[in-house]
Amino acid sequence: MTFIDPMLLDQQLCFALYAASHAITRCYAHGLKSIGLTYPQYLVMLVLWQEDNLSLKALAERLDLDSPTLTPLLKRLEASGYLTRSRNRMDERALEIRLTDAGRALRERAEEVHAEVARQSGLPADAVARMRAELQKLSSQLKTGPLEVLKQG
Repeated sequence: MTFIDPMLLDQQLCFALYAASHAITRCYAHGLKSIGLTYPQYLVMLVLWQEDNLSLKALAERLDLDSPTLTPLLKRLEASGYLTRSRNRMDERALEIRLTDAGRALRERAEEVHAEVARQSGLPADAVARMRAELQKLSSQLKTGPLEVLKQG
């Protein structure tokens, strides 16, 4: 039996996820540049294409981001004409985010970018679906609480 040192970089799940995330983000960034979006802006648009007219709070929760991180992205998307931000009439503290016609129309071009990234991955759709399900399961499991080693420190 061959001993594999679990502390080697190539044996780390975290590094494999980091490298894969970096590679796929780079692929998307290249394609998205042609339609005037950054990768984080694309993620915002994905949420809004799925469910338009969201509060800032709901959008932040969906993306697992805080409002100060999200606000500059929204300002740039608004300046590009893809969405509007307005105060809720019933609750002035709540900011509502809505797609414009230009923002809705951008979806078709973004679908082409997504299709190209999927093609470049070389993975069949069922393998992608299984991988996504496993990663969602992992993410959910890790969000349940801090690591025991951190509690002891």
